[in-house]
Amino acid sequence: DEKEKFEPTVFRDTIVQGLNEAGSDLEAIAKFLDATGSRLDYRRYADTLFDILVAGSMLAPGGTRIDDNDKTKMTSHCVFFAEEDHDAIRNYAQVRIIKG
Repeated sequence: DEKEKFEPTVFRDTIVQGLNEAGSDLEAIAKFLDATGSRLDYRRYADTLFDILVAGSMLAPGGTRIDDNDKTKMTSHCVFFAEEDHDAIRNYAQVRIIKG
């Protein structure tokens, strides 16, 4: 049995690139996440995925982002960068990830 490598930074780069390409359209973001779920292991990288969807990048212990201000490692399509109103936050919360 061969063990699969745990590579959260590769996962982060793939998700962030897709989110940035999807733009600010939450429907396009949901479609990207849905399509990507069939080839990426969301369970294995659940913490990384949560960090990206909420904070825009991976988080280190203590809550600082691990992106070195590199725009290719972070996205503004996340809860932290959403407009500060109830409807905007609810829309982000309703983005569904369905593993295909």
